[in-house]
Amino acid sequence: MKRLRLALLSAACLMSGSALAHRGHDTLSVVEIDARRGEVVVTHYLAAHDVEPGVLRHVAPDAQPSLDDAQALAALTGYVGENFSLRDDGAEIALKPDGNTLAGDNIELRYRGHLPHPQQSLQVRASVFADIYPEINNQVNVRQDGVTRTLVFGDGPEWQRVPTDDVQAATHHRHTGHMHR
Repeated sequence: MKRLRLALLSAACLMSGSALAHRGHDTLSVVEIDARRGEVVVTHYLAAHDVEPGVLRHVAPDAQPSLDDAQALAALTGYVGENFSLRDDGAEIALKPDGNTLAGDNIELRYRGHLPHPQQSLQVRASVFADIYPEINNQVNVRQDGVTRTLVFGDGPEWQRVPTDDVQAATHHRHTGHMHR
């Protein structure tokens, strides 16, 4: 009986270690829209274990493959900016780097832009790391007026339109107390 318990405990430890060792290469981007100001802030949440050293060797071949290297961090910021885009009414939105946070395995890259027509016809393109990790999924959460819409990019279309019906209905509901469809 003691051997059986020990064998089961050993197997459980091995399985949990395997699960932690392979966490995937997915990314999360959060787009926050302030319609009153016409501003948009995009925050990309990445994992350092996905970036160091492989991605950095790809995007910054002349830099040290570490986020401690300013040249590598600048190249990563540029790469992410080139592989994530927003369009509003067909016009590309200029997103400018607006800071970063590096904490252990967590990387946050922030970008800021101006939306001339907030959420009339917003489209997103997210291909961060798709050229490096073909199986990657890029999840994008678009938040406006307390409503979050989620888009997932993988093998699907390059550009996806953010649905607006629920955002407009929820906004109307908050202001009037009535939900219209």
